[in-house]
Parts: sequence; structure tokens; C-alpha cells
Amino acid sequence: MKAIVVTDQAAGTAGMKLVERPEPQAAINDVVVQVHASGFVHTELGWPSTWTDRLDRDRTPSIPGHELAGVVTALGYGTRGLSVGQRVFGLTDWIRDGTLAEYAAVEARNLAPLPGDVDFTVGASLPISGLTAWQGLFVHGRPRAGQSVIAHGAAGAVGSMVTQLAREIGAHVIGTGRAADRQKALDFGAQEFVDLDNDVLEDVGEVDLVFDVIGGDIGKRSARLIRAGGTLVSIVGPTEARPADGLAVDFVVESDRAQLNEIVQRVRAGRLRTSIGTISTLDDAVAAFNPTKRINGKTIIRVRP
Repeated sequence: MKAIVVTDQAAGTAGMKLVERPEPQAAINDVVVQVHASGFVHTELGWPSTWTDRLDRDRTPSIPGHELAGVVTALGYGTRGLSVGQRVFGLTDWIRDGTLAEYAAVEARNLAPLPGDVDFTVGASLPISGLTAWQGLFVHGRPRAGQSVIAHGAAGAVGSMVTQLAREIGAHVIGTGRAADRQKALDFGAQEFVDLDNDVLEDVGEVDLVFDVIGGDIGKRSARLIRAGGTLVSIVGPTEARPADGLAVDFVVESDRAQLNEIVQRVRAGRLRTSIGTISTLDDAVAAFNPTKRINGKTIIRVRP
């Protein structure tokens, strides 16, 4: 099968290569999925799990990508809940070969049914962004109607999901980003927008929750905006600064079939939109991951036409 592999961490995305690899076999509780579309997060190439296994042994050449949508072609021993020929989408294990390939072996519990009226491209764009937003808001942050939420990177893949889900529960959402992102963030539902290059973040005043996808100085300044009892939720590692009288939570997203079902049902109902920046083929994936201009939104690889 065709697959994208990486062998050199220092080379980054420029070191990606399209090669032929053996098709994966289904282990116990696995399924093999014929991948129709795959998502990729650029920070993957900085994750230890991309390069080593659980025992810290080198596992290159490894196949990156952890989001997929496709069709089940084989079941491993003991696998329940899915069937051959079923459309699925989901999030694969971090320490196994990923989804930038024509086939992928995945634990069945990490997948959810993909309804027939949801395109594979959309399905592949949902797992990391959707689950990250869902878990950050509803598992860790738990905002309530009427509370204020800062969604950093509100026009991006995760931030746009945070914005929409927070609005759905009745929160007041303040989006942030670059000046060029303003209209897109507002279109996703942000009620205010802060241009981080030209506006003063502190002018928004105290808020109940900040969802931080940026870190660094923005993360430190965000911590000071949390009102008493509020929460700073971060997906960029442990926070360097904590709210004076609130919580700081950093987490790594996990696959969850029930949450994937909640997310895709909102997509079907028109209540949730995904932010896709570029769609490319597997043959052109290396070029797509090395763009010559800034891409806002997810890059999706359409593996099958």
C-alpha cells in the first residue's frame, strides 16, 4: 500500500516520503480500515510517540496521522461493535502507525460509525479538533450559560469548534487570532474578537474560562484574566502561570466513541461546522504539509477519490 513515512525528526515535514508499505493486519480487538480521508496535526512530529514505542525503542520509519474516515475491511479476533463494510471515523493510537496510508489498523473502541450523509473528508477533520474542544469544554472546563469564554485561535481547527460548542450552551465567546482571522472567527459564532497582534488582550476584562491553544506569553497573560472560580484549559502542555483563584488544566485528547457520536450528530444537524484549510491527495501530501503560505484550518488528505 502507499503510505507517508517519517524517519528523521530534525527534518520535520520536509522529511516526509511517500513509499510502499505492507498492509497492516488486525490484532485482537482491532479493525483494519480502508482509509478514504486522513487528518494530520503538524505538532505530531514533535511528539515522542511518533518516533518511539512505549518502551522507548525506535519505531521508524513510522506512518504519521491519527485521524481517519473510511470503511472497515477486516476484523481482529474478539472485535465487537463494528462490521466489515461499515463506514467509520475516529482517532488512532499515538504509538502505532497512523492514517496517512491506504489502510490502517485501529482498535475498534477508538472508532465510531460515520453516517452516510457525512462526507469522508468532513469525518476525517473531526476527531482531534472535535474531541479536543468537547473534552476541554465539557470534561475539564464546564462553562455554564451566561459565562464568558475566550477561545484562542478561534478561526482554527480547534478554536472554531470551541467557539461553536461554547455558543451552543449559551456562553459569551470572545475569539482571538490574527487580524485576517476576524471575520472567520465571527462567522463561527464568536461575539467579540481580539486581534492578538494589534489589540490589548487584557481589555476584555475578567472571564470564566480561557481555552488556550497557543501557550507562551499569551498563556501567561490569559491566566491573569481568569476570575475567581474560573478555569484555564490548555492543550499546549503544563501552564507556566496559573490563575490566582481558579483552576489550570492541561490535557491530552483521548478517543471516545460516545463523544464522537455527539459531535457527528451536530454536524449532521448543521449545528457544528469544521474548519478545513486544504484538501490534497496522498500523492501530493508531502507538498501539502510544506505550504508556501499560511493555511488556516485543517489539512485533509483524501486518500481515495
